[in-house]
Amino acid sequence: MNLFADFENRIKNALEVLDIIKEKRSEVDFGRVAVEPPRDQSHGDVATNAAMVLAKPLGTNPRALADIIAVALRGDPDISEVSVAGPGFINIRLSTGYWQRLLESMIEQGTSYGRSTVGASKKANVEYVSANPTGPMHVGHCRGAVVGDALANLMAFAGYDVTKEYYINDAGSQIDVLARSVFLRYREALGETIGEIPSGLYPGDYLVPVGQALAEEYGPRLHNMSEEDWLPIVKDKAIDAMMTMIREDLDALNVHHDIFFSERALHAGGAQRIRAAINDLTFKGHVYRGTLPPPKGQLPEDWEDREQTLFRSTEVGDDIDRPLIKSDGSYTYFAADVAYFKDKFDRGYDEMIYVLGADHGGYVKRLEALARAVSGGKAKLTVLLCQLVKLFRNGEPVKMSKRSGNFVTLREVVDEVGRDAVRFMMLYRKSSEPLDFDFAKVTEQSKDNPVFYVQYAHARCASVFRQAQKAFPDLDIESLDLAAHANLICEENELRLIAKLAEYPRIVEAAAVAQEPHRLAFYLYDLASSFHGHWSKGSENADLRFVNDKNRQLSVARLGLVHAVASVLKSGLAITGTAAPEEMR
Repeated sequence: MNLFADFENRIKNALEVLDIIKEKRSEVDFGRVAVEPPRDQSHGDVATNAAMVLAKPLGTNPRALADIIAVALRGDPDISEVSVAGPGFINIRLSTGYWQRLLESMIEQGTSYGRSTVGASKKANVEYVSANPTGPMHVGHCRGAVVGDALANLMAFAGYDVTKEYYINDAGSQIDVLARSVFLRYREALGETIGEIPSGLYPGDYLVPVGQALAEEYGPRLHNMSEEDWLPIVKDKAIDAMMTMIREDLDALNVHHDIFFSERALHAGGAQRIRAAINDLTFKGHVYRGTLPPPKGQLPEDWEDREQTLFRSTEVGDDIDRPLIKSDGSYTYFAADVAYFKDKFDRGYDEMIYVLGADHGGYVKRLEALARAVSGGKAKLTVLLCQLVKLFRNGEPVKMSKRSGNFVTLREVVDEVGRDAVRFMMLYRKSSEPLDFDFAKVTEQSKDNPVFYVQYAHARCASVFRQAQKAFPDLDIESLDLAAHANLICEENELRLIAKLAEYPRIVEAAAVAQEPHRLAFYLYDLASSFHGHWSKGSENADLRFVNDKNRQLSVARLGLVHAVASVLKSGLAITGTAAPEEMR
């Protein structure tokens, strides 16, 4: 149950019967009425702006309206106190009985608590990583991989029908460069001295085994072919090898996709799918023949000072019109984007989310314009940009990797600190902000290390159950009804802990709708802090400990509270793709 949605409904029901509302009901919109946690917990458990947003259309004073609403709310048996603050904010304190019943519901739902239907089963496609298959994943890909994967998990938990997709950029000049780089390693595997890797080719040692595999399979046969003959063979082998490597890297990060979509599929059969997508845009009046003025700054590769086929993207929100077909008849890179989006739209997705690196900022408007043109405004497209990650070790910048040639690989980071630390820390800052990742900090066992602090809270929850088993050897915890004595939970700090748990469904919904998975990581840290704080009070005061060997029923009631905390931690960590350990040493 979402506490805030519950009380939003209650407040709106109370408003409906007020005489001052009934007189002008047609002029009043409840859409702006919000119920949320007060900024200061001492003010109450929930707060509403109802009087502030309704006073003007009702032609009254917000404070006076707040007093009227407060009187109506005091009749709710689950409300223990209503107060009016400032110009008309209404603060509400809930009854102990309400918190106890809410705890019972949390215990019964377990890790399903917080699930939502806000997504209404809308089909959503989250495309992330989509790195060029030219080498191992690097730390720059890592952030987008984690953000995209966690967002997809979050949206699924919030009721969306989610598909995780990877777009393989396996067409274009970079694949030719890859093939030629692999062919050089193939010659090396045949015994030829290749010397220094020529400028323009990929220098990483990761291509050595690919060249060796080609030598084992083909012997010198490829070397005796013309480039026209060996290039397509080496391309296929190189892409397969790179995608195997990428899948292994992603697996190490606990990232898994439902669909791997090949760009080459769009170009197959004479690029029929690209041509069909452009024809569709043409039919809708979005394509014309014309010329483009030279853009400011450095000229893009696809700009030509001559007549060509253009997408009329300025009419659907873009800054400039975009070329689709060059003067030589070949398709631009953006033309493939058109076909790819149309393919997604034809697959029935209501929402398409692209998680891209910060260097793709120039793509945002053109993709949004494309979505409007292709779908007629029916589909929503969102581009999330992930800013750079800077690696440090004890405050000092980390040097580049020898294996990759010019960057630090994702696998190196995961192998050193573990995937849990990588995943959680990649979410512990909004993706649109730069992130500093310090190897030393993310392995500290302290409150300053968020992933440790949250996982340690879950491990502590598990330790409480082990303590209970020692205190009550005959206690069958597996079949125990942990909600049976929830009515014994009434100590102020315990109720505060329930209140923190009650925020979880609201956090899930808000983070999913805003497409901001970092909100969940922040919440988990706050929940862990609340739990650790209550644990510390038990160290100081034996009466507050979760397990009291002198009071079996109270201990069982508190085990229910601990179970609810553990369930939310486990649920939230699962969404972030992070483990919830039961022991930590």
